[in-house]
Amino acid sequence: MRTHALAGRHPRRRILALSVAAAALTVAGCSSDSSGAAPGPIPTANGDAVSAQATSLGSILVDGRGRTVYEFANDTGSTSTCTGSCASVWLPVAAPATPPASEPGVTGKLGSTTRSDGARQLTVAGHPVYTFTGDSAPGQTTGQNVVLNGGLWTVVSPAGAPVRTAATSGNSGPSY
Repeated sequence: MRTHALAGRHPRRRILALSVAAAALTVAGCSSDSSGAAPGPIPTANGDAVSAQATSLGSILVDGRGRTVYEFANDTGSTSTCTGSCASVWLPVAAPATPPASEPGVTGKLGSTTRSDGARQLTVAGHPVYTFTGDSAPGQTTGQNVVLNGGLWTVVSPAGAPVRTAATSGNSGPSY
């Protein structure tokens, strides 16, 4: 009876406590992975300019930190059209002083281009490549199929072609 007596004296506290507990269980039970993390193997940092690694989107390119590499459909040839605020969201992958002849699993020709700001950017199969600030960890592909800055962004295959696969479950990309 003591429990009943306490419940009668402080019904608002009990209701509040139950509401908080129910909300916590709802969030825990219904949350989905919206982080963009690709299920399965997570690419590793290997220090290479780029390398091919397995993800839920298939074999894709990642930079030396294990971050997914993207290309911008608006880029023509080896010229980057992503400058200014675009380049603060889609970070150009820096080209080494001498681009390597090849990297692990990469079949697209590696090269470089000089950006309008004078920086050297890595190219794969003649296309400038970028990482996305919306990917906070290796294996994330939140930039896949995002239309932003006037064009489509896609993950890059080891051959240097855009990957036309949909984003992973729970990953619809960011809303801008």
